[in-house]
Amino acid sequence: MLQLKDIVKNYEMGDSKVEALKGISINFRKSEFVSVLGQSGCGKTTLLNIIGGLDGYSSGDLIINGKSTKKFKDADWDTYRNHSIGFVFQSYNLIPHQSVLANVELALTLSGVSPSERKKRASAALERVGLGDQLHKKPNQMSGGQMQRVAIARALVNEPDILLADEPTGALDSETSVQIMELLKEISKDRLIIMVTHNPDLAETYSTRIIRLLDGRVVDDSRPYDGYIDEDVNSSSRDKGKRASMSFMTALGLSANNLWTKKGRTFLTAFAGAIGIIGIALILSLSDGFQKYIDRVQEETLSNYPITIESETMDFSALFSAMGGEREEKEEKDETTDKASALERNVIKSLDVSTNMYNAMVSKRNVNDLAEFKKFIDNEENGVQQLVSAIRYTYDLNVKIYGTDLYGDSIRVNPSTVMDSMGMGNMSSVYSMYSSMPAMSMMGTDMDIFGELIDNPDLLAQQYDVIAGHWPRDKTEMVFVVSGRNYVEDMALFTLGLKDQSTLSAFLKNEAIEKSGKDEYSYDDILGLRFRCILDSDYYSYDPDRNEWRVIEEDSEQFKAVLENGLELKIAGIVRPKPEAAATAISGTIGYTKDLTEYIINETNNSAIVRAQRADIETDVFTGKPFSDSENAEAAASEAMDLSTLTPEQQAYLASLSEEELENLRKQMAASAVSNATYEGNLKALGVCDLSVPSSISIYPKDFESKDLLENKIKEYNEKCEAEGREGEKISYTDFIGLMMSSISTIINAITYVLIAFVAISLVVSSIMIAIITYISVLERTKEIGILRSIGASKKDVSRVFNAETLIEGFVSGGLGVLVTVLLNIPINAIIYHFAGLKNISALPVKYALILILISIILTVIAGLIPAGMAAKRDPVEALRSE
Repeated sequence: MLQLKDIVKNYEMGDSKVEALKGISINFRKSEFVSVLGQSGCGKTTLLNIIGGLDGYSSGDLIINGKSTKKFKDADWDTYRNHSIGFVFQSYNLIPHQSVLANVELALTLSGVSPSERKKRASAALERVGLGDQLHKKPNQMSGGQMQRVAIARALVNEPDILLADEPTGALDSETSVQIMELLKEISKDRLIIMVTHNPDLAETYSTRIIRLLDGRVVDDSRPYDGYIDEDVNSSSRDKGKRASMSFMTALGLSANNLWTKKGRTFLTAFAGAIGIIGIALILSLSDGFQKYIDRVQEETLSNYPITIESETMDFSALFSAMGGEREEKEEKDETTDKASALERNVIKSLDVSTNMYNAMVSKRNVNDLAEFKKFIDNEENGVQQLVSAIRYTYDLNVKIYGTDLYGDSIRVNPSTVMDSMGMGNMSSVYSMYSSMPAMSMMGTDMDIFGELIDNPDLLAQQYDVIAGHWPRDKTEMVFVVSGRNYVEDMALFTLGLKDQSTLSAFLKNEAIEKSGKDEYSYDDILGLRFRCILDSDYYSYDPDRNEWRVIEEDSEQFKAVLENGLELKIAGIVRPKPEAAATAISGTIGYTKDLTEYIINETNNSAIVRAQRADIETDVFTGKPFSDSENAEAAASEAMDLSTLTPEQQAYLASLSEEELENLRKQMAASAVSNATYEGNLKALGVCDLSVPSSISIYPKDFESKDLLENKIKEYNEKCEAEGREGEKISYTDFIGLMMSSISTIINAITYVLIAFVAISLVVSSIMIAIITYISVLERTKEIGILRSIGASKKDVSRVFNAETLIEGFVSGGLGVLVTVLLNIPINAIIYHFAGLKNISALPVKYALILILISIILTVIAGLIPAGMAAKRDPVEALRSE
């Protein structure tokens, strides 16, 4: 079974060489109890370590089951120790932070035995040595004899062929020694036991064979064995047993138990390592929080300032240039071109600022083909939809809405009649004319309080709280907007008829405006408001006798019937801007949905008067006369100038006129026979719109980055139009919001990166510290390293144990850093809210928390690689000798 052939072991001691074993040759039986006796230093333990594969021989050969070990590699020796050898040491060599059961299970773990089988076999081994009721104790809770029994159980649990005992009773009293020897004698019945001892009495009493060593040589063998059969002793074949390997989970368990026994140091080490993580986590918390706040501000700001493209636009950049910088350029140019400046010639020169501004407005006016551009936007393949929070299409449409005033009379609430009541009706037309211009609409010149909501419920819900009712669900429902403190401007109340508009006439009289209406309104008062929406075409009725459409007077009974049949609108909800909202998307007091706009357009296009006008594009439906630019206009004029149809009195009158007077009369008669209106003008007056041809498009980018991408899309669209020869379809617009700074995010990111770079230094320092702590752990666990190697653990297994320890340290450091950051964010948010009024700015996103924990683990594992490598290279013999 086991044969030592001329084993020589030399140790290098400086320049000299010490011969520990000098040509030892011994054959062992398959089962016998062999005691090796000799004085200290004779080579007994060295012989035992060589047999156990812990130490190598200098020459000779160790033959196991007929197989030479000359070409064994580390992995072969590890497998040999795990499957064939069991060690029992004088000092027990139990792992102190592991339970009795875990100590015994360890060898089985390396053998790849399943957890349930490990527990079963380890329990049986402990039962065999009389410790079946001590499974969960720690070694320091047991007596010396009990610990030695645990060591024997560990040696036996893997059913080894050979049990090696190095002074197994050296640290025990006489009674306990006898118990241990009796146990070993019982075990020797079915396996080989080789025991090194100084006690010849024990050897004589219990051994079946005694070998005596002196100065590295065998001087006596009481029962030599010569029946060993050589079976290809030069064979390089190796043990066919399964290679021993420690699972990573076992390594984690060993390291976790070790760290748990040093809880204080583990916590302090983890906290020190967490300092860098805390710093970076706080920076990321603030950075991410402010970035989200900026993104929200951008989205909300851009909901007030969309990219607006009108059907007709002017180049405002040229206009602003004419208003500003051109003055200095003109003066500087005059200085260089005139022979002498105005100052030198004592003259005053004209600076044509206003003239140039007007010429710029006229010359830089562009017409946009919004129908084609709308197709481009609506095509999802062009990627515009992904960049915007909403798109609003506006049409040349006056939504006519009527309500009821304080006296129960009908009042038009949209367009507002407040300016008329103040005696400033002409001003309202000026407002109306300029409010379509983006620059003017930003300045708030529009007096109407009704407006279409953007088609983005999520954004609206983000900016507003619903304090009563709900958001509009269909075309008949609208929403009422109050200020952050539940106020509404009195002009809105005058518009809605909740205050008496007639009192506003005092404005031009320079008199005080009398108080009317209420000062406070309940939510039910507002939610109870009802309105009627009518079409532009509803203002006309057909007169069959005269074959023309006539205007219905607003104070007539017929108009009351029109209102009764109008679409009823109601206030469905009351909303209030959220305190944290940086900007809001609803500009007026009452918002309606795009469904109402589409309803009005579709109903108008399908009205009787519109159908009649479209059926006869040559004739004005209002007068029954042909349009002046129609084909029938000339015939109608000729017929009107035919004097042959006049009565004798009329002809006599004409005869009295001069030629010039007669010619003027003919022209007047010809003009009265045709309509001065146009077909297109009539359709516009009737409110006819085409849903595919908006008058303006308002695009609401998600943020400034999306806005830049959107502008690139428009640029690409224009380039494509130009390349395809469709110059007329190119889009031009003025980017007013482009004046706002969009580099805030870039600045925040730059600051974040710089701060992280500085804080990362602490991570490096903590990693170095963890490397040092791991090295200290290696020194402290040196004996454990030897124990692991003795039961078959490979160098990789040892390295894995310490890598697992640094992994745990990294995980705890990262987790602790994240936890501390979460706790610190509470007072940080309180401070930010106190000074800046911003809620919940500092918050660590989950993904950053996980990334930081991962970084902590990676850094600590890297830091522990060198100490773990040093542990793996420890000589197991020297490791077992350490204390």
